[in-house]
Amino acid sequence: RVAVTEDPSQVATQASGWIVRPLLSTSRKHLEAYLLEVGQSWREDASNRDLRHTRNRLRHGILPRLAKHVNPQVREALAEAGEIARAEEEYWADELTRLLPQLWTPSDNGGVLKCGLGEVPLAVRRRLLRAAGESLGLALDFRHVEEALALSLGGSLSLPDRWKISRRKGDFRFENPGPREAVDYQYSLAVPGRIAIPEAGVTIEASIVTAPETLPGGRDSGGDSPQPLLDSRFAARNLTVRNWHSGERFWPAHTKRPKKIKDLLQDLHIIGGEKKNWPVVVSGGDIVWVKRMGIRKDFQARNSGGVLIRES
Repeated sequence: RVAVTEDPSQVATQASGWIVRPLLSTSRKHLEAYLLEVGQSWREDASNRDLRHTRNRLRHGILPRLAKHVNPQVREALAEAGEIARAEEEYWADELTRLLPQLWTPSDNGGVLKCGLGEVPLAVRRRLLRAAGESLGLALDFRHVEEALALSLGGSLSLPDRWKISRRKGDFRFENPGPREAVDYQYSLAVPGRIAIPEAGVTIEASIVTAPETLPGGRDSGGDSPQPLLDSRFAARNLTVRNWHSGERFWPAHTKRPKKIKDLLQDLHIIGGEKKNWPVVVSGGDIVWVKRMGIRKDFQARNSGGVLIRES
């Protein structure tokens, strides 16, 4: 019995038989031929044809075009590249396990990374910065890392959730002053437009989208499907960004019914001043978006376009 899964482990044996995962280097044609030879039927997951998922749009739309117009062996080339990347990530993981304790000194409100411009190669500096951030629960994207590396001596860079990186000689200092004092705030958000919310440590952007299938998945959507859009009837309206108020409710897309925002934030382990300052986007008297929860379920666009609201 053979089963293909997303688990990156190599091979495992269970009571039910052999489980091989994943078969990235084996074509579907060869796998079907093998199953036919051993007398096992092919079972297709219905979600594999659902074009709402990015992986399926790549598999059924982009890859066939690349194979036809660019490289007939594109699938094999990508599988080989994936294998190389996996091996290199394993190497870097071992290197960071060795290097980080030598160069990183954590503190109560951050830490110091001794990683000067002339001391280690660029590839190592990039990964050390990301690893130091991850040790603090801070996810640094490529832009953040490059901006940190470009800091001049004495310069500083503001990051999400009140974190800051500053340069002191050969050091990168991560600092966080702690939770914000809870305070009420309210800002107008044009469509399209963007507004910085210092009380919540975020910048929120609203843009008009006409082709949501081109949007990559994001933090609000889980990363594999296009981000849900706010119904297009809101495109001509100014929105309001403010902190939520006690007793208010919201309907996330993954729940069957609206819930109190207090309970939703408790589920996310958001506490203290950060919880009180948590941003929502309001239209009229309705909350249409909440940070990390996305667009309210019954206000999501059902057609080809709408308003995209996100942190930027």
